[in-house]
Amino acid sequence: MKTTIFKFADRKRWMALTIFLGTITLPVLAQHDPVQPFQGKIGKTIEETEQWWQEQPKAPKNAPNVVWILLDDVGFGATSAFGGLIETPNFEKLAHNGLRYTNFHTTGICSPTRAALLTGRNPHSVGMGHHAELGIGAPGYNGNIPFEAGTVAEIFRENGYNTFALGKWHGNQPRDLTIAGPYNRYPTGRGFEHFYGFLGGATDQWHPQLVEETAPIDIEPNTRHLNQLLTDKTISYIANQKSADPDKPFFVYYATGAAHAPHHVSREWSDRYKGKFDGGWDQYRENVFKRQQALGLVPKGTVLPPRQTGIKPWETLSADEKKIYARFMEVYAGFLSYTDYEVGRVVDYLKQIDQLDNTLIFLVVGDNGGSKEGTYNGTTGIAEKSQGDDAKFLLSQYDKIGTEFSFPNYPLGWSQATNTPFRYWKSDVNAEGASHTTLIVHYPKGIKEKGSLRNQYTHVTDILPTTIELTGVKVPEVINGYPQRPLHGTSLVYSFENAAAQTRHNQQYYELHGGRSMYKDGWKASVYHPRNVFGETTTDINFIADFKRDKWELYNLSEDWNEINDLSAKYPEKLEELKKLFDQEAEKYNVYPLKNFRAGLTPPAIREKSVIYEGTTIKTRVYIGKGAVNITANIEVPAKNPAGVIFSNGGLIGGTSLYVQNNKLQYLLNDGINQIVLTANKSLATGKNVVRVEFTEDKKVNLYLNNEKVAEQTNVNKTRYLSSASSDGFSIGKDLNSPVTKSYVGTFAFNGVVKSLVIEQDEDKEEKVGLLKK
Repeated sequence: MKTTIFKFADRKRWMALTIFLGTITLPVLAQHDPVQPFQGKIGKTIEETEQWWQEQPKAPKNAPNVVWILLDDVGFGATSAFGGLIETPNFEKLAHNGLRYTNFHTTGICSPTRAALLTGRNPHSVGMGHHAELGIGAPGYNGNIPFEAGTVAEIFRENGYNTFALGKWHGNQPRDLTIAGPYNRYPTGRGFEHFYGFLGGATDQWHPQLVEETAPIDIEPNTRHLNQLLTDKTISYIANQKSADPDKPFFVYYATGAAHAPHHVSREWSDRYKGKFDGGWDQYRENVFKRQQALGLVPKGTVLPPRQTGIKPWETLSADEKKIYARFMEVYAGFLSYTDYEVGRVVDYLKQIDQLDNTLIFLVVGDNGGSKEGTYNGTTGIAEKSQGDDAKFLLSQYDKIGTEFSFPNYPLGWSQATNTPFRYWKSDVNAEGASHTTLIVHYPKGIKEKGSLRNQYTHVTDILPTTIELTGVKVPEVINGYPQRPLHGTSLVYSFENAAAQTRHNQQYYELHGGRSMYKDGWKASVYHPRNVFGETTTDINFIADFKRDKWELYNLSEDWNEINDLSAKYPEKLEELKKLFDQEAEKYNVYPLKNFRAGLTPPAIREKSVIYEGTTIKTRVYIGKGAVNITANIEVPAKNPAGVIFSNGGLIGGTSLYVQNNKLQYLLNDGINQIVLTANKSLATGKNVVRVEFTEDKKVNLYLNNEKVAEQTNVNKTRYLSSASSDGFSIGKDLNSPVTKSYVGTFAFNGVVKSLVIEQDEDKEEKVGLLKK
């Protein structure tokens, strides 16, 4: 007899459908809490019936609420809570009433840190060896957290908690982030009952691309910063939950977009730091290091490392460079202080409703160290190099930095400064500057030595086991039908009452785009791997791909906390021991194959024809190739006063918009600095019209109305205007999120009908081949 088994992967997983030669056995739903047989008694009348209800999952008695707060791109020496010069009074308040962990580590970059935090497992073991959008077809890098690795939300929901996620997610492959789904790996598919935030790695803080549950939402014209939106929604979730069931605990995952680029904040906050960074990054490092020494945040004998290669001494910069670089830092500092304020609003609300003492708060101040994406000069988000002299151009944008007319990130000098006392920065996991960030634990009921420090070696994977132990919840052996893999982290509860307790998390591997390190019992072996990006000493692809040329280093972190003295020549046996251990860990946790930054990526599908239909209410991503592009809008024009946006892509720092205003058809191109407007020399007729925009290979833009050319523009760099289409997407019938122009107000919805938008282009095969070689 032949048996055929079909396996289904869904939120509720059917374990098997077995077909026996025409006889079908019904599928069985495997759950952690299976349906129990009725245990009452059924009589012929209700009076003769003994009623019974299956018991619902219930949290342990007196279990605390839990709030996890995760910030983005914040180095060890940024906040005042850890000796930095950026004022964070609410973080300090939590620290003074809780514990500060000074030897806490993340994975060194966004997606892997989040995956490790949410699952309590090493990132490669859950498919997140790098950003989800850089996934390749290998178990450690496919960008999909397996269902066998249950998230904190799945665990706590099974234990009777309500679960809420807010802010940055960054845990899905881009192909899964369209309205077509699938949704089983969205936050609401991984245990969170409610989600309000953004799904990618970054978003405009003034005009965020938000999702509520699984649906994109239109909040324009928006008047609130994303930080405020997240805090308002957090308070709303808590208020509703505690009003409905005051005895039921909640779990909140509050992951800000701050302080990741774009560094957006009102001048009210950035101007608080006016002139405070005029002394430069060298002075900042020296002052912060002294503060850290005085506060006991760094071990005795620690020495401030030299300035990183490529960063100029502040005293050698021109007056223009000093002025604009200081402004970048003023905006970043204002952004971080404002984030502290909004986190404080959440904490204050918990106190207001008498829940703070019964709430366990973990505040991770940085999913990695300071960002390196700002390059040596900083960026406003516009293609500065095309504008000539960098400092001169940046200075011309001085008043825009931090506003909706910018997408800024600070220069690398400030990255190392905010990483004081460490070397390197975000993503370079050979060094502590990438992974060594800060952790504050606040739990009035469970912490006696309030305001004290803990220097045990700790890792982001430790937070989930700690939370489990403190709340008393049980980790199900099976979640939604999936047998669960063991956690990799170590609970930190052992250190709560004993500052001198011996470290229990005594070994940890790290890897990112070929860079790697291995920590064990105070020793660390590490190797930097070039990435073929800015600042590298070589662009030779063969050299970069050859991992055998990488040079390993060795440090004794017990005596040399910030890796100044390379001991590889002095202790070659110790180096080989750690290299061997790394290889064992790499095999165990799916770290192999090693790869360069973008090697092995599947190039995006560049469709010859994409159609966006009437009724679309969100932006639709379309990858644009290098060849000619035609964008055709089929519209119906009202009889009176036609007006509004027919389609748009991008925003105030670059994009295009086809719209009708003052009875004129116009196509606007914005590169973030200048705007070009093609105005049709003919009017739209009432009823059906076909409008076509043509980008030619010889850098021309032509505007057609009903197959007749009505405007043209020469010498147009298509990429500058359409590059956002793959990330930001096209919106039809209105200008969603950041507007392309202020020539109209808000989304400027079209008062006619856009039946369809058709984007036609030639598939660029050479472009695909080039991407695969990188």
